[in-house]
Amino acid sequence: MTRKLGSGKLVIATHNAGKLKEIGALLAPYGLDCISAGSLGLPEPPETGTTFVANALIKARAAAEASGLPALADDSGLSVAALDGRPGVYTADWAARQWFEGAPGRDWYMAMGKVEGMLQALGPDAPRDCWFSCVLALAWPDGEYAVYEGRVDGTLTWPPRGTMGFGYDPVFVPVGRDVTFAELQPEEKHAMSHRADAFAKLVADQFA
Repeated sequence: MTRKLGSGKLVIATHNAGKLKEIGALLAPYGLDCISAGSLGLPEPPETGTTFVANALIKARAAAEASGLPALADDSGLSVAALDGRPGVYTADWAARQWFEGAPGRDWYMAMGKVEGMLQALGPDAPRDCWFSCVLALAWPDGEYAVYEGRVDGTLTWPPRGTMGFGYDPVFVPVGRDVTFAELQPEEKHAMSHRADAFAKLVADQFA
């Protein structure tokens, strides 16, 4: 039997304000007070795993141990069929800027351009099928944990469209739609995203 979350504080193991807002909205109905690892001043552990599950667990366990509270982490990414599943677990790395003028960060337009350039190099008939994956890892300070996996399929478009998403959202068109994730209202995206799929599994397990 899976251990259950009670009401109270839950650390979201992220320093990304957009991700905290999205996860907080998904958990709002369940009486949880979501706070970010960033707001607690917790360091970001090195994501040395080679799978989404491994990296999500690294982040969740680090936040739970450091805070003494249950913690939830996600690891998510875009996989492109024609690129043998890349960037996959290295999705964020493809957006990493070089350090310059003391300002590190991520350039998602650069990352989207890299994916598009690799597809164009394969020729005009290269398939553009892709999928977003999300793994949610829930960890308690005593070491217990649970993992939930979600996925949404789609195709890539170019140039990027929309301003309401983040990451690769502006080039991802979900199956059955003709707009990108970044052109959807947040509540529409939340209803169909890879993160929503994983959260539905978490909710069914934790709050049913």
